[in-house]
Amino acid sequence: MNTIDDLPPLRDVIKRHDLAPRKALGQNFLLDLNLTARIARAAGPLEDSTVIEIGPGPGGLTRALLALGAKRVIAIERDERALGPLQEIAAHYPGRLEIICADALEFDPRPLLHGERAKIVANLPYNIATPLLIGWLSVEPWPPWYDTMVLMFQREVAERIVAHEDDEAYGRLAVLANWRAETKMLFDISPAAFVPPPKVTSSVVRLLPRAAPQPCDRRTLEQVAAAAFGQRRKMLRQSLKSLGVDPARLAAAAGVDASRRAETVPVSGFVAMANELTDIRTTKPNLA
Repeated sequence: MNTIDDLPPLRDVIKRHDLAPRKALGQNFLLDLNLTARIARAAGPLEDSTVIEIGPGPGGLTRALLALGAKRVIAIERDERALGPLQEIAAHYPGRLEIICADALEFDPRPLLHGERAKIVANLPYNIATPLLIGWLSVEPWPPWYDTMVLMFQREVAERIVAHEDDEAYGRLAVLANWRAETKMLFDISPAAFVPPPKVTSSVVRLLPRAAPQPCDRRTLEQVAAAAFGQRRKMLRQSLKSLGVDPARLAAAAGVDASRRAETVPVSGFVAMANELTDIRTTKPNLA
């Protein structure tokens, strides 16, 4: 039953607009408006907020965001078939929904914000979810143009985002995400809530950007994490050799023994190794 507005049920909208989900676009539509409202509420008070939504499809989450008072929603949708349903929502909420037909991987919403910080709230298409997140975590300068991200991922990806050292899912993504943001797994959503049902459980994650992450060059941090986790079952003394410096020196900077493996090193340790690598490269004599 629809409990958030008096617009038509999403199943009717999908049928009327011939909006069958397409696997090539990573589409799995969430039709339970109570669940979309729960996702929207997880972003905090919306009354004074501009929200960026990626891949709205027939607009279930869009409707929840607007019904819960979002001042403005900018919906970025690649599938032209979804523009009709979204325009119907825009007509129901005059002046509050802006629809952009674009590829989210290539579209920069910042010019539309006029210096205002936004929230990113989205049921991300599975096939572009991780690249989108990495892009948002890599923006410069920092703090970024958004103050909150509430995003849905496959549970396996969500676990990789929120993982800490000694967790099985801990890796490069967790290092970047937890260096730049406070991450939290909020709740799971069953495959049965989607059309079509995916083969995996989905999870909603909240990321709050840190105002002042530990000082570090992001690219160097990513290089260190890539080297360390590229051979995650090997000791740091072996996996860090690809960086072209003494692995023992980097490990010492992190306060760990070079016989440790990457998954046992906290984010602060990776930051320390990245800073040490920066120092080595900066002071290394030019022999050319």
